[in-house]
Amino acid sequence: MSLNLQSDVSLKAFNSFGVDVHARCFAEARNDDEVREALSLAEQQGLPLLVIGGGSNLLLTRDVEALVLRMASRGIRILEDDGEQVLVEAEAGEPWHPFVQWNLAQGLNGLENLSLIPGTVGAAPMQNIGAYGVEIKDLFAGLTALDRHTGELRDFALEECAFAYRDSLFKREAGRWLILRVRFRLSRLASLRLDYGPVRQRLAEMGVEAPTASDVSQAICTIRSEKLPDPAELGNAGSFFKNPVVSFELAERIRAEHADLVSYPAGDGLVKLAAGWLIERAGWKGAREGDAGVHRLQALVLVNYGSATGAQLLQLAQRIQSDILQRFGVALEIEPNVL
Repeated sequence: MSLNLQSDVSLKAFNSFGVDVHARCFAEARNDDEVREALSLAEQQGLPLLVIGGGSNLLLTRDVEALVLRMASRGIRILEDDGEQVLVEAEAGEPWHPFVQWNLAQGLNGLENLSLIPGTVGAAPMQNIGAYGVEIKDLFAGLTALDRHTGELRDFALEECAFAYRDSLFKREAGRWLILRVRFRLSRLASLRLDYGPVRQRLAEMGVEAPTASDVSQAICTIRSEKLPDPAELGNAGSFFKNPVVSFELAERIRAEHADLVSYPAGDGLVKLAAGWLIERAGWKGAREGDAGVHRLQALVLVNYGSATGAQLLQLAQRIQSDILQRFGVALEIEPNVL
């Protein structure tokens, strides 16, 4: 047996909230064989298998009566290169931001707007991660996943993944598919996305008139560092609530009372509202209940000031949800996976 199986392991170091709960069993898989071995061991011991990556999109509210498998596979490779378009594949355990930086170092463009997002490559398609006008689906070229029901490998093309806003087939069927590696179609020709958020303004402040993809990455890293706390210093999972999509009529009713409502057209008579604006307007920005709180600079981020439990963080989130629903008639959806 090559898999190192441990019992009663604290998961504090394996979730970005820094919540101290214990796993009944814990192991790290560095290749496909160890993944299969973990599946077999979990079945033999009658335990569910919980697969995690960087733990940056996870809220643990109790001890985990499962075999927790951390994906630790590493490797990045170029599969195709015609001089302009390049197909890159990465193992699921590759940390996301270093993967973005590796591609930029190779002169490959496309992922720069997704710089400094925590987590791993394998977890990225689960949420269809996105930032500053770019989502995973925009660069996605395929992935290989293990069917936990049959033990077979399956390759998924873009149209099979059912990507949506912070959603995918793999999130909806989390108990079935275990992502092993992901492929991206990148370009050696720059086609920069600069019109979402304060990216152009930051580039101007940097004195950059003809930006490269690396310049965009640097600008976005600076922006994110200023408005989002570092999980290594203050436990958090980034944006805790999804930006809600509501009817045009509801958005206009809110705007009638709050002219500065932050919103974006979402098509089909729908409007996407900024969840952070709603939470801040309701007075929750900087709120704190024990060690569970809302970040003082970014209302969309819940934080652990030290010893908050996952249950306390969830209770705070639920109070915010209830208040926003009562004040604005808007239901906020939690973005991290809650256990």
